[in-house]
Amino acid sequence: MITDGQRGGGRWGQIAGAIALVVCGWLAVVTALTFGSAPGKSMAVIGPPSQALAAIAKANGRILASNNYVTIARSDDAGFVGRLYAAGALLVLDAEQAGGCSGLPPNRFTAQL
Repeated sequence: MITDGQRGGGRWGQIAGAIALVVCGWLAVVTALTFGSAPGKSMAVIGPPSQALAAIAKANGRILASNNYVTIARSDDAGFVGRLYAAGALLVLDAEQAGGCSGLPPNRFTAQL
């Protein structure tokens, strides 16, 4: 015998599956678009800092900023994203599109005396 609670559970499963599909599709598109990025753009390397720093060094990039799981790097050479993945980067995204990171130091409020 099927009760109303069992039918509703199937609907939530379908909704969760649809959300997961949309998120995975979006991530695939964003990841694919990074390969077409122009040289000199800031890239966000997602993953443990030690792995990200090693991948950036092997890919001949410059480290601009680093924290727990996001490292911002830049290279003026074409093919930087491909070299990052080849060097072991887990995920590379365009830093400016991923979170507004420009690789520039943050503006600080300075009080004038």
